[in-house]
Parts: sequence; structure tokens; C-alpha cells
Amino acid sequence: MRLLLLNKPFRVLTRFARSDERATLADHVAVPGVYPAGRLDYDSEGLLLLTDDGRLQSLIADPRHRLEKVYWAQVEGVPDEGALRRLSEGVLLNDGPTRPARAQALPPPAALWPRDPPIRYRAAIPTAWIELGLREGRNRQVRRMTAAVGHPTLRLVRWAIGPWTLEGLAPGEWREVPTADVRAWRSTLAVDDDPPRRVGGPGGATSASARPGVARYASTPRGPARSSAGGRRSTGRPGRGPRR
Repeated sequence: MRLLLLNKPFRVLTRFARSDERATLADHVAVPGVYPAGRLDYDSEGLLLLTDDGRLQSLIADPRHRLEKVYWAQVEGVPDEGALRRLSEGVLLNDGPTRPARAQALPPPAALWPRDPPIRYRAAIPTAWIELGLREGRNRQVRRMTAAVGHPTLRLVRWAIGPWTLEGLAPGEWREVPTADVRAWRSTLAVDDDPPRRVGGPGGATSASARPGVARYASTPRGPARSSAGGRRSTGRPGRGPRR
């Protein structure tokens, strides 16, 4: 059972297979048999988890399990308390109302790297950062939510998924979570067992354990994962193609 934390760069597809000239995960992760647990848009950045374990993939990706995902969004304008309250309580989108979320103003994150290319700068329109914690996963949800309250998203970074964060990872870098830490996290969940299944991504499949039922959270540790054995951290750069 393997779990990798990747800082997905801007303009990288969340898949390994290549169908055009756009960069993919294969440009950054040269580890066979792992696939994304969930998605992250081509024009979004930040934390993406990859695993070779079907049960773990389901626990992370399935919105039924309500694993919190934390996003940092740079938005157009400065949201007031009313806008943040609407985001927290839920906003009406074209596919229905969103669930309650965490929403708060955020100082410009010192831990972030410059984006390449940078966002469009307009001197007459200020920008601000907000943090959103979501426990559901609709298509382009953060962008649609901020637009619904009058503050379109200019840059979007996923900082955390459950107990794992981007801490210490530059764009394109990844590190592996020790198996003992993954098992400890899973032990905080009560999960119903189902028959074994297979899991995979584009271009292949890998034998994996069962798809679980709905998980109940007993506790959720927070903080960055530790590096793999010996404290080494892979940059995931072997075989990396040109940056786009």
C-alpha cells in the first residue's frame, strides 16, 4: 500500500496518459501502479494524492466519506463578512445548493510559490485570499462558489486533504507517506468491508483491496506527512518533460 503526496503544478492534467501536448502526471511522477485519488483541475495547483490501493483511493476520493479538502483561493475584490457567511452556509449553484463549508479571510500565504504565468494584474481591482474547507467534490466547485458571491477566483491552490498538506513541497515535487502512518490514519475510521475490486487509471489497472462503505470519523490527525524511509524526499523529476 503506497500513498504519495504530489504538489501538482499549474497546467498539468490529472492523469498519466498523454493525448496531446499538455503536461501530465507522468512528467512528475515515475512510480508504476499509482493513480490519483480524486482530481484537480488543469488550471488549479496543489495537493494531489496518488495510491495503488483501491480501498484507500475510495476513502480519499469518495465525497460520501466527507474528508475535508482545504483550498486557498485568490479572488477578485475583497469579500466582506456577508460573502464569507454565504460561502459558509452554502450557495445555490446550477446543480443545487452546496453543503455548509468553512470560509475565512486569509492573509497572502507566505508559503506559496509564484505562479508561472502569474495571474492577470489589474491596478483598479484589488485581490484577496480566502480559505475554504469543503467536504464535497463537485466539478470546479470552488470557482463556481466564489463567482456566485461576486468574487471570481483568479488562482486556486489545494493546500490540504484530510491530515496531509503541501508543507515542504515545491511544484512538481512529491513525497511518500510511510505505510505505518497511513495505517494509523485508517485505524481512526470505521469502515464496512466489501468484496475485493480492482483500481486503476488510464492505461491500466492494478489489483487492490476492497471498496469500503461509508466511513465514520473517530478523529482526524492534522499536520504534514513524514518523508519516506531515511528522511529522503523525491522530487519526482526523473523523466520530466519541459515545463509548460
